[in-house]
Amino acid sequence: MELSQILNGLRDPMGVPFYPWLFQVLMVLTFALHIIFVNLAIGGSFMAFYEHYKKGENNKKLSGFLARASTVNLSSAVVLGVAPLLFVQVIYDPFWYVSNLLSAWWAVGFLCFVTAAFLALYAFYLKRKSDNMKGFGFFGVVTFVLLLLAGFVMHLLTVQSLEPAQWKAWYLTGTMMNTSGTTIYDFSISRYLHFIVPSFAITGVFMMLYGWFFSNRKDMDKDYLHWVAVSGAKMALWATIVQIIVGFWWLFSLPTALKFTTNPFLWIGAILGVVFFFVLMAAQNAPEKYAVLTALFAFLAVLGMSVSREVLRMAYLGKFNYSIYTYKLNLHWGSTALFLLTFVMGIIVMAYPLTIAWKLGRYGTANGEGA
Repeated sequence: MELSQILNGLRDPMGVPFYPWLFQVLMVLTFALHIIFVNLAIGGSFMAFYEHYKKGENNKKLSGFLARASTVNLSSAVVLGVAPLLFVQVIYDPFWYVSNLLSAWWAVGFLCFVTAAFLALYAFYLKRKSDNMKGFGFFGVVTFVLLLLAGFVMHLLTVQSLEPAQWKAWYLTGTMMNTSGTTIYDFSISRYLHFIVPSFAITGVFMMLYGWFFSNRKDMDKDYLHWVAVSGAKMALWATIVQIIVGFWWLFSLPTALKFTTNPFLWIGAILGVVFFFVLMAAQNAPEKYAVLTALFAFLAVLGMSVSREVLRMAYLGKFNYSIYTYKLNLHWGSTALFLLTFVMGIIVMAYPLTIAWKLGRYGTANGEGA
């Protein structure tokens, strides 16, 4: 039996409840949002302990802010990560489940790494409120390392899912089956760095937004805010330069048979990245002024990367005549309507508290005190 027949035979016999393109679009969009918060959690946790160890007054204030913000960003990353993962399990189920079984201990370990990262981050953040931080800066380092490890697991599971031609060789050596679930079968350092390095660019943009967001507040130190914004702009620019180098490294490591270098979606994403870079260059002298524009193009660059990532996955799996558009369709309007209604209601419910939080944070309370 051909591998393509096996892969298509592993699909859910019940099919999908709605047209696969909808799941694909939502998967790309939610992944873009998820990876932004992942980048903020990784970059923010690093800068939190880095600024903590520098011990300057501004450094201490920035460390406290980033430690607090990282708890929210990490929570958001986890919540938003559920959506693209579910969509992957719906339309790419044969690949995701096999990869998880091949490295099952690592898949389970991911949950442990993220949980431990949460605990370490809160230990670092809460201890910062006390006068004695001796030794607790170590928890910031632990958070950063654990998040890198969690990213490593997601990376290896994704890469392994793209190589179904290797599954049998990985699982079966002669007559011996490897059922331990502890083995790492494939890893690409360039692809891994392609998702990690932007953490510092996105966090830099976040720092620019911080300086801009509180600039109208009379109770905030303007010199401190400007220092944060300038520091963020510089970090974002240098991280983007490194990301460009890593991006070319990863691009030219791809199999030539995929012909991905000529794919128009790749170049659309690359153009968005270049525009983001030039906006960052312009922002160096006035980071608060360009903060919102920079954030907009940062999001577009990440979204372009997410689209390119999905196009590349389709190219990988197209070698095995696998297409999500041929998935058995079993329309179920009830569940689809419930999903969309829940999605819209969630936006409506969250709109009010987010609006209040925005106004309090941007302008402070009526008596001029911080929220």
